[in-house]
Amino acid sequence: MKAGIHPEYHEVEVHCACGNTFTTHSTKSELRLEICNACHPFFTGKQKLIDTAGMVERFERRYGKK
Repeated sequence: MKAGIHPEYHEVEVHCACGNTFTTHSTKSELRLEICNACHPFFTGKQKLIDTAGMVERFERRYGKK
């Protein structure tokens, strides 16, 4: 591998919107998630509606029943 062309790879702390945090390795300095394995319905078995910036309401207004 050539020296000096690869990004720096370091340990970072990942923050989820649900409040869960964990550490991993990345080339970015900070990672923020909307959904992680602690709050994802597939892993928890609970259905949870996550509305990101009113996208559900906007979809219902646009395509909802009239």
